[in-house]
Formats: sequence, structure tokens, C-alpha cells
Amino acid sequence: MRSTDYSEDIQSYQVSVSNEKIYSPSTQTGWGLRVWREMFIELINSRELIWRLFKRDFSTRYRQSIMGFFWALILPLIAMGTFVFLNYSGLLKVGYTETPYPVFAIFGLTIWQAFSGGLTAGCNSLTLGGGIVTKINFPKETLVLSAMGVTLVDFLVRLFLIAIILIIFQVIPNWTAIFLPIVVLPLFTFTIGLGFILALGNMVFRDTTNIVTVLTTFLMFLTPVVYPIHKTGIMAKIMAFNPLTSLITAPRDVVFTGYITEPYGFLWTTIASVLLFLVGWRIFHSVEFKMAEVI
Repeated sequence: MRSTDYSEDIQSYQVSVSNEKIYSPSTQTGWGLRVWREMFIELINSRELIWRLFKRDFSTRYRQSIMGFFWALILPLIAMGTFVFLNYSGLLKVGYTETPYPVFAIFGLTIWQAFSGGLTAGCNSLTLGGGIVTKINFPKETLVLSAMGVTLVDFLVRLFLIAIILIIFQVIPNWTAIFLPIVVLPLFTFTIGLGFILALGNMVFRDTTNIVTVLTTFLMFLTPVVYPIHKTGIMAKIMAFNPLTSLITAPRDVVFTGYITEPYGFLWTTIASVLLFLVGWRIFHSVEFKMAEVI
């Protein structure tokens, strides 16, 4: 994969904050409140750098593609078409859905691709950073967050596609759809937290990205992405213990049914997502100074 040149943006950022600390070594150890306070202050101070890196990632991704934004639309359309064909041909027995199956499938796939795409982007963020990770002193989590930002843009573009499909199938969303940004937030929190950990793993073992791609493909079929939640059988038990179940179904519920099918599951998964984000961020931050030895 092609390394992205961030050095100009980062060096420009360092000049603009030359009178401030890029990060404090005291935040490398411990889990106390003072450490968390310094980490949050550092993150706030890095917002300009995150924005610059995001613009560079965004430009690099779409400038080199002839079809640009259309790729963000084509992939879910192809996936939707595949599952719609399998369902209507009888090869895949989905069961009853409260909305037309193409609408049900495209929405679930859009949510899932935000998760899987975010994991891949986070996993590759440090290795694509190239030599600047070892040569320039800056908060490395900005690379992960800027990569996640591009995934968020893809998600927003695909919501536009969903709107078109809703019009085609004459489906009117429930008024509770206005809460979609809030309900989808735990999914992105979960993804970023796991992305921090996977980014570190990919530095040590470069096949991590390939493993993540295979596992997320397999995991999709154990999660109610293109079919409703199973109420009985072995799949029902698997879904009950799958933290992604409520993260995928809750956004779809709030848009189409007006209520969350598994409210307690969503609550506990939301709490777990916040904890994963904090733990992943803390682990990532605590080993920043060792990254130069690994890459």
C-alpha cells in the first residue's frame, strides 16, 4: 500500500503550536485523573492537526480514483444486489422484515461497512503514515482519528444513497430517525477504540489488516446485518453475546420502527463501547514513545 505524505501538514502544525507541548511524557504512564486530563487537553490542542490530516487523507483517497465518490455508493449497491438476489431466489432465507428487503439490506450494510471500513482504516493508519511516525514528534492518535474521519464521510455519502432507495420503495422513515446521529455514535466509539488497538497490532504484525478483513467478513454473517435478529436456535444465542448485534440493529430500529428492539443490550453495549474507546486510547497513548523502535 502507498504511504501517505503527512510531513508537510505535521511540520506546519508544529510551527503553529511551537509554544505549546505536543505531548507530555508524564502521560505515558499511569491511569489517574491527571493523566486523562492531559490526554484530553492534548487531543483538543490537536484538533487542527486532525483536520489537516483528514483533508490530506480525503484528497488522496478520492483524487486518485477516477470514479471518486461513486465508489462509496457502488460497493453497498453491489452488496445489496447480491443479497436481494439470494433472498428472492430462495438461496438465502431471510424471513420477515418490516421494510422492503432492499431497504432493510442497504441500511444494514451501510452501518456494517462503517464499522468494517473504520477498522481497516484505523488498522492501516500508522503504517500508511510512513517515516513521519518515527521522524516527527506529534500525537500519533491523530493519524487514527483522521483515518476514521474519512470513513465517516463515506457513511454520510451512503446515507444519501439510502434516501434515494427510500424514495424508490416509497418508505417513510419514522420521526425518531432524527436520533440516528446519537444512536450510531456508540458504533463509531467502539470502532475507534478497537482501531487504536489494531493499529498497534499492525505495526508488529503486518498481516493484521488481512486478518481483520477476513474476520469482519465472517462476523457479518453472525450479526443481523442482512437478516433480522433470530429469536430461537444457536444463532439467537450467538447474537445475544455478539456486542455488534445491538450496535447494528439499533440505528435501523430508530429509523424504521421508532423504538430500539433490544434497549438493555444497546445500553450495555454503549457502556462497553465507551470503555473500549478509553482503554484502547490509553494503551495506544502509553506506547507512543516505543513506536519508533517497531516501525
